[in-house]
Amino acid sequence: MNPLLICLIGAECCGKSTLAQVLAQHFGGVVAPEALRLFCDRHDRTPTQAEQSSLIDAQLALEAQALVFAKQQRFTFCDSAPLMTAVYSDHYFADTSLYVQALRLHQRYALTLWLQPDLPWVADGNWRDGPAARIQVHTLLARALGQVHPVVAVAGQGVARVQCAVAAISSLSRAD
Repeated sequence: MNPLLICLIGAECCGKSTLAQVLAQHFGGVVAPEALRLFCDRHDRTPTQAEQSSLIDAQLALEAQALVFAKQQRFTFCDSAPLMTAVYSDHYFADTSLYVQALRLHQRYALTLWLQPDLPWVADGNWRDGPAARIQVHTLLARALGQVHPVVAVAGQGVARVQCAVAAISSLSRAD
């Protein structure tokens, strides 16, 4: 059995990592971590424009590694996606060159859970830019996700947010 890839995507501080862990526990899946977060933690800085395309490769490698561990699982939950790198590259560097590749790669996901920026913004070391940047990135992501299917918006606090995501994944499972 090949696990289905479920993408969790959203601007900073939307709860992607937390929800990915909860969903993996709920469904018995595996989480592919976010390459951007790992990069920032490892290098103690954010990536430059020249490093953006290597982040796409790093995200793909993390997903491939998770798939190896998930052979007996139904789902692999991807904490972010190459499309998020393209959006950040657009936002921070006005570089739209990564969208074509990222949108092509996004077709691999069986479902995209688009986390809404309705959680309180929380500082995370030096890696987050604030509520205004979060909204700007959310707007760019909304535009990019207009070319992706299926996408389910996930909103709400606590249990309501989890229930929204679980319902979307359960609907996907019933469609098989």
